[in-house]
Amino acid sequence: MEGSLNAVGYGLAAIGPAIAVGLIFAAYINGVARQPESRGLLQPIAILGFALAEALAILGFVLAFVLG
Repeated sequence: MEGSLNAVGYGLAAIGPAIAVGLIFAAYINGVARQPESRGLLQPIAILGFALAEALAILGFVLAFVLG
């Protein structure tokens, strides 16, 4: 029972970073579409944001196993 509860908790915790990744790349695409010469400035910021959002998902995945 507790294992399935951990899986549900991880599934819910993964929704936040998934939405964050979508918003990060939507903002990146919007910024580059409006001003193409800003690509070099916005791309590293988008990749850093993606990495931080995915780190939260991985942390939640690890905590599901550690606490479960």
